Amino acid sequence: MFDMSALELSAAIRTGKLGAVEVAEAFLDRIERENPKLNAFVLPTREKALADARRVQARIDRGEEMHPLAGVPVGVKENVSTKGIATTCSSKLLDGYLPEFDAAVVEKMEAAGLVVAGKINMDEFAMGSSNETSFFGPSRNPWDVSRVPGGSSGGSAAAVAGALVPLALGSDTGGSIRQPCAFCGLTGIKPTYGAVSRHGLFPCAPSLDQMGPMARDIDDCAALLEVMSGPDPRDATCVIEKPFDLASSICASRGVTMEGTRIGLPINYFEGAFGGVMEDGVKKAVLEAAREFAAAGATIEEFEMPLVEYVFAVYYAISCAEISSSLARFGGGRDIESKRAVRGDGLGFEAKKRLMFGALMLSEGAGDYDNAVHARALIKAAYEKLFGRFDMILSPVTPGVAYGIGDGVNDPVTMRAGSMYVASVNLAGLPAVALPCGFGERGLPVGFQLIGKAFSEPALVSAARVFQSRTDFHTKRPPAA
Repeated sequence: MFDMSALELSAAIRTGKLGAVEVAEAFLDRIERENPKLNAFVLPTREKALADARRVQARIDRGEEMHPLAGVPVGVKENVSTKGIATTCSSKLLDGYLPEFDAAVVEKMEAAGLVVAGKINMDEFAMGSSNETSFFGPSRNPWDVSRVPGGSSGGSAAAVAGALVPLALGSDTGGSIRQPCAFCGLTGIKPTYGAVSRHGLFPCAPSLDQMGPMARDIDDCAALLEVMSGPDPRDATCVIEKPFDLASSICASRGVTMEGTRIGLPINYFEGAFGGVMEDGVKKAVLEAAREFAAAGATIEEFEMPLVEYVFAVYYAISCAEISSSLARFGGGRDIESKRAVRGDGLGFEAKKRLMFGALMLSEGAGDYDNAVHARALIKAAYEKLFGRFDMILSPVTPGVAYGIGDGVNDPVTMRAGSMYVASVNLAGLPAVALPCGFGERGLPVGFQLIGKAFSEPALVSAARVFQSRTDFHTKRPPAA
């Protein structure tokens, strides 16, 4: 069953070929056996998962019509609230915290019959690009356990790539779903800002954060995004009027070509943009993905992505300012000395660095923050203009394959590279789909992304399905998985 997709697994459960409890026990046993090598799960929830699986099986036995993902185990990132289950954002600061409510996405998943298998490791408060800032220690990439799985949703990527669960929730503030998917050979969706309720998501940078699905293929991702999406009166930023209907777009895309679809290719991304250097294997794989779309009938047009030299500075200024505001609620008392003691002991270096920089941006550097907000508006306007020319944009996710654990922690350039091609999507509030497209140095996975205009997830899913029907990169597994 570990080789089955989530949709295949649920179909087997609903038709009686497998039992929901049998499936839950098998994956929980695998987590217990394999997780010590990957450090993906920080808290498996065996008793609750088995109880939930029994309830799902009872509903099936009564003949209830169930969701196509019913009975499938799913991992939940540590910054997503789960009632009565420790939720620490992988930080010592929240050690022992038990939420009194479930996040909206957890409510929706459980209503659909998915089984939460446990909480998954992440960079502390979602601050990082490698999963090395976690209080619980780094997660490890199943393709090479000496390498990072990416961040901040690296634990989610490691869990799915390592076949500990078929599905996982991630959150994406500046590429934190897409970069781990690229490093671990997975598929993931960063939804449009406002498509998924953030109620119950611990905020990193609230105007950038968005939760999304991570899985092996686009069908599984689309099915989970259908469950997650939809309006929620508890989140004023959740502006979608109804959940996505992605099942129909998947069916419609089977055997369909890309005739008439205009795809933009930002050629300056491949020519040392941002002062970085793209690995040859990454460049070759991503350009080959563009040729695959051309072979399917799409029109590929090269263009120069504007404002690229400002993206990281704008992203870092805005995200750190919002981080400073978000973490203000975690103090340890009203007086400055108690706050200093609690934060000094409870937060790691990366969180402290971003918090302090954000506080500076909102005080003495307020003028710089205003400039960043203005530049963000220009970036968003540039995307709007581009989508007058193109239906979607195809770009790399990362300039290189997964790097070694420890290589990026003390190297700001390496860490910055994790946001090179992805952060502008968050600044503009746009959707993007990350897909595996080959292998680079040392046989490690390479990914690319398709970026669309706001709420164009159905079109992106259809395009992703066409690509995965023509290639087999999403079927490849780490040697040990």
